[in-house]
Amino acid sequence: MKTVNLKFLALAVGFAFGGVAVAQSVPKDDYQAGKDRIAAESKAAKAACASLFGNARDVCEAEANGRGKVAGAELDVSYGPTLKSRNEVRVVKAEADHAVARQRCDDLTGNAKDVCIKEATAVETAAKADAKAQLTTANAKAVANETSASAFSKANAQAATAREEAAKVTNDAQYAVAVEKCDVYAGGAKDVCLNSAKVRFGKS
Repeated sequence: MKTVNLKFLALAVGFAFGGVAVAQSVPKDDYQAGKDRIAAESKAAKAACASLFGNARDVCEAEANGRGKVAGAELDVSYGPTLKSRNEVRVVKAEADHAVARQRCDDLTGNAKDVCIKEATAVETAAKADAKAQLTTANAKAVANETSASAFSKANAQAATAREEAAKVTNDAQYAVAVEKCDVYAGGAKDVCLNSAKVRFGKS
């Protein structure tokens, strides 16, 4: 992406999926320069949205805001590469994507809009749950390199639990979408739709 230079990107990509934190980081002056550049480009992107109208403008501004926030999180990784900062990139991206998707829903009305909002929320919820599971797993791998076998076993169990929780959260979010879709029906047809959703997502 254009919001950070190649040195920042190389560092960010290198740290993004490693198992443990490393000490290398960009100099403070370069970090501040990167922040200034991101702020300037974000401001320019928002200004470009002024030529649009209505929800198209709102979507454009949401996209500009999201790109700026993600670029800032990626820059933070280059300055302070830790498991937490890498995970924050995933969280910020999920929130940015949700903001754009949620804004796009305003082009719709009625049940279509309600379903759109639930779908946007479900995607964000799943992404954040997955990010949490990845962070817990990464921490478990770090523990494996630094502590006893018993400590690693405990950390690994926590990672497994986090993955199970992520799967449950994702399932619940998708179920909420399915239930919302049933609102287009009435009477027996709606009951059939709801029962089908319960069976599909293990809610019966």
